[in-house]
Amino acid sequence: MKVGIMGASGYAGGELLRLLIPHPEADVEIATSSRFTGEFVYTVHPNLRGFTKIKFTPPSVSEMAGRCDLVFLATPHGASKDIVHSFQEAGVKVIDLSADFRLKDPSAYPTWYGWEHPHPELLGRAVFGLPELHRDEIRGADLVACSGCMAGASILALAPLVRAGFVEEGRIVIDAKIGSTGGGTDPSPASHHPERFGALRPYNAVGHRHIAEIEQELSLASGVEVRVGFTPHAVNMARGILTTSHLWLRRPLEDRDVWGAYRGLYRDEPFIRFVKSRKGLHQLPDPKVVVGTNLCDIGFELDGHIERLVVFSAIDNLVKGAAGQAVQCFNVVTGLEETTGLGQIGLH
Repeated sequence: MKVGIMGASGYAGGELLRLLIPHPEADVEIATSSRFTGEFVYTVHPNLRGFTKIKFTPPSVSEMAGRCDLVFLATPHGASKDIVHSFQEAGVKVIDLSADFRLKDPSAYPTWYGWEHPHPELLGRAVFGLPELHRDEIRGADLVACSGCMAGASILALAPLVRAGFVEEGRIVIDAKIGSTGGGTDPSPASHHPERFGALRPYNAVGHRHIAEIEQELSLASGVEVRVGFTPHAVNMARGILTTSHLWLRRPLEDRDVWGAYRGLYRDEPFIRFVKSRKGLHQLPDPKVVVGTNLCDIGFELDGHIERLVVFSAIDNLVKGAAGQAVQCFNVVTGLEETTGLGQIGLH
């Protein structure tokens, strides 16, 4: 299948290239970048040197629609909402890594993103891009909206528990820690290395926009309205996310109850690993060991002292949180084995 990547010079775009260039069923036809037009992609993504001679081309919806069967949009939030309809009209499938089609309710966009959605009719067609929860809908879809990185890690960790009815749906608190690549390639004072180094800095402590999709997806999973508190932290690492979620129980639980909820939903999932050990250093999820992979590690501890359940999830924000999730969706959309091109083992 001929595919194109719009926004291929960013971090997520670079990961899409890394995963798709060797993918046995994808032919990368176009990789766009306004800033680096005419340059070989390996001038920006040096890890690709020797693996491809693709050059960046200027973004052109008409050219991509004419040459590609499917396009990946790795563009900033707010960019894809104005162009997806053109791809749709041309019969080109779209996998969007931005937030522009994640939310089903058009009225949520002014609240969480500050703009009116210009194509609310497409929100009903867009499928939320977590195959673990929406595989049947993704299969054959022509518009997939990948989850946000911290949102995806949170949703995967909590969906089985709210689905089982174990926790109070109106009292869930999520603490997320994310590496600097989550801020993208455009430098800012917040991402400047001297400010980031050695830091553990809360930001958007309340009202973060990822709350909208977390609540949307957990409410769908549970069948009742779910409300969450969510606070992210900028930490001193480049890649990775760790979420720590605090949930209050409706009744006392044992480990086997929690295991039953997770295995009931994720028993055969190729990219979900359960990490809860009594031996060794890595007894609970750690983003360090999933870097470069499409894995989501999930673990938990029960706190009988206050009837609390603490859940941990770890992903690479650029792979399972972005490009890997998109390639996983590509595999599902096109009817391929879901793990195709995503068998990387993490570094340690």
